[in-house]
Amino acid sequence: MSDTGLRPGLAAASILGGMFALGITDNFVPYISETGSLWQFHMLRGVLALVLLTLVAAAGIGVIRPLSWRAVLGRSLFPASAMLIYFGCLSVLPIGVVVAGLFTAPMFVLLISVIFQGEKVGLVRIGAVALGFVGAMMVIRPDPSALDPIAFAPIVAGMLYAVGAVVTRLWCAQESTIALSAGFFGMLALFGGIGLLILPAGGPEGFEGFVQRGWVPLTPSMWFWIAVQAVGSILGIGLIFRGYLLGEAGYVAVFEYSLLVFASFWAWVLWDQAVALLAFLGMLMIAGAGVVITLRTDEAMPVRAVKVPEDEA
Repeated sequence: MSDTGLRPGLAAASILGGMFALGITDNFVPYISETGSLWQFHMLRGVLALVLLTLVAAAGIGVIRPLSWRAVLGRSLFPASAMLIYFGCLSVLPIGVVVAGLFTAPMFVLLISVIFQGEKVGLVRIGAVALGFVGAMMVIRPDPSALDPIAFAPIVAGMLYAVGAVVTRLWCAQESTIALSAGFFGMLALFGGIGLLILPAGGPEGFEGFVQRGWVPLTPSMWFWIAVQAVGSILGIGLIFRGYLLGEAGYVAVFEYSLLVFASFWAWVLWDQAVALLAFLGMLMIAGAGVVITLRTDEAMPVRAVKVPEDEA
């Protein structure tokens, strides 16, 4: 798409719409996690998403067959692992904390670029990384006398998400979004199947047992929420991709941070999860750091880069 064909207003609206869809559908996870299984959820949602993506490709909207199976499957390992951690954390941590941890990804992208790709960065982006790290600590608020490793798990998800973003550019720059999405959901379905083989049927009750349960009886309510998750994830991804087609990557990426607002808002509406002032300030610092890193990185590129949007789902 030429610069004259760019439509920044529609691009921003598409990104905001995608983040709104993801923000509300992620808040439906507690409807599943109290009695459901993380592994069963990912397997069934992954299969449903693959069926929907196959139908979309059959209708002539995109190509589902990858150019390189090895590259797409290798790349899919990282965002799928990130989402495995992300959804596991949603059952035991406030969604605002989990989303904030995931959005540390731009900081890890920059660190990976410096350490492994030799990219030169200035003091502004170094300061942004430091700001984002402080913001993450404000959101997590670790207690030195009683450190809980689970509180840091969303940051691990952010790191894996960042690796996925880097290898997407290196290995899959020519792949279609449908092919990348199918690889992602297929890998999550595979992870879910492996978990179901390892874990015994049933498991502990309550939200904390979401990760520890194997196969559980499926109720009509669980089928409904899993289907909502599958459709919502694909809708969110589609709107995000459309946003990147309509606008410059560095411009539209800024609007991705609206997920912090949408996810926290619906968590307050649906689950009465209020965000503490310190955590809210930390979210603003993470978002600010990500915006600075994104814009400065985009300015440093000698040619316009096409950013391939990742899934949160």
